[in-house]
Amino acid sequence: MKKIEAIIRPAKLEELKTALENIGVRGMTVYDVKGRGLQGAEKQYYRGQEHSIDLFPKVKLEIVCQDESVENIISQILKTCKTGKKGDGKIFVYPVERIIRISTREEGGAAL
Repeated sequence: MKKIEAIIRPAKLEELKTALENIGVRGMTVYDVKGRGLQGAEKQYYRGQEHSIDLFPKVKLEIVCQDESVENIISQILKTCKTGKKGDGKIFVYPVERIIRISTREEGGAAL
């Protein structure tokens, strides 16, 4: 099993959730986060004062899935979230050693 973490633009969340649901992915955890990568700092003005913004709002999705689903999920994330501009985000894939559903004590793929 694998854990996929994707950092994406907040505006893409609803579209991505729909795309993932269409391929059978329902379970996910979503966080509101801030971060920076290749994007440079932006200058913004608030009440006449210049401010440098270098942490941008993002959304982090975590999905745990069977090994055979990884490429399909990654493909959907790339297709849905790519705008071609800096700040589109990143995808990370990690191995998962064990999953246990607390309510039933099911383990492995049955716990997904």
